[in-house]
Amino acid sequence: QVQLVESGGGLVQAGGSLRLSCAASGNIASIAVMGWYRQAPGKQRELVARITAATSTDYADSVKGRFTISRDNAKNTVYLQMNSLKPEDTGVYYCNALVGMTRVAVWGQGTLVTVSS
Repeated sequence: QVQLVESGGGLVQAGGSLRLSCAASGNIASIAVMGWYRQAPGKQRELVARITAATSTDYADSVKGRFTISRDNAKNTVYLQMNSLKPEDTGVYYCNALVGMTRVAVWGQGTLVTVSS
């Protein structure tokens, strides 16, 4: 099994930066893809960014050029560096891992990001 624990959320003014961390534990070798999703109030959860074991990355159009996803394999941790934050980036950010051959989705508990205007 895989467990995910997020940290790094908080309140920031528009234009500011935050870095989210997601620490994975358990059967790390079974993780194929890790990513960050977010859910704004009243909206569906959406993909923000993801990174494969081969460090290939993918971003939502709305965050390209502002957010960077990276991973530190030695620490079993994935990061999301968020710059030039906008009020519309507000939401609960969830870490996600796709595990095993069947790509079972595992979720963290979420961390709240609030961007004030």
